[in-house]
Amino acid sequence: MLTGKQKRYLRSEAHHLSPIFQVGKGGVNENMVKQIDEALEKRELMKISVLQNCEWEKTEVADALVEGTGAELVQVIGSTIVLYKESKENKQITLPR
Repeated sequence: MLTGKQKRYLRSEAHHLSPIFQVGKGGVNENMVKQIDEALEKRELMKISVLQNCEWEKTEVADALVEGTGAELVQVIGSTIVLYKESKENKQITLPR
């Protein structure tokens, strides 16, 4: 579980990132969750964009991704979701205490 201070730090780190994945009309599926989990292992922090034609609510998409990947939800702002998952092998981000 992330503290407020850690979330604030991660939001500042994610500010300059571009969304890597887009969730569209099909919503979240098993293959997408697997790919996002692999990308989180490499990057630790990522943005995901929810397209306008997505039939799911943004919070539903965020909850499904968090549950499927085991990541922490940093932020949902507009149509963008920011996720963080500590990498086992490629640790790059050191969180404040």
